[in-house]
Amino acid sequence: MDLKDIKAIIDLMKKNSISEFELEKQEFKIRLKRGNLNGPAAYDDAPGVPQYATAAPVAALPAPVAAAAPASATSGDAEIKSPMIGTLYRSPSPEAAPYVDIGSEVGPDTVVCIIEAMKVMNEIKAETRGIITAVVAENSKPVEFGQALFKIRPL
Repeated sequence: MDLKDIKAIIDLMKKNSISEFELEKQEFKIRLKRGNLNGPAAYDDAPGVPQYATAAPVAALPAPVAAAAPASATSGDAEIKSPMIGTLYRSPSPEAAPYVDIGSEVGPDTVVCIIEAMKVMNEIKAETRGIITAVVAENSKPVEFGQALFKIRPL
């Protein structure tokens, strides 16, 4: 990841009012955190300037976060969660039908939506077999890392 990519992430954070961002990829990890712009100054010589953490390589990474995790013990439904921040699109183009709707049966490799991050369209897969029971996130709206996108009843 180069400086241009990091600046693009910072711009995305500002545009969507996101206060924290974390990305882990192979042996690279970056965590950005915006300071309180309305409170005390972040630095004595630069009042009102947001704070950003620096990127640092890491030797070992934990296992990736599962995309489907239990929503609650009572409902039996799981959630398909966002693996990144960005803008969610339920269909491949504005004119096309959504990838999935309530009642759609999906498999582990079924694309359920697209998340645009830094001008890149990332296909999000169900990663489990089941039936979509609810659409939680809104089309064309920003989503956060770990935010529920869909509820799914595992088969």
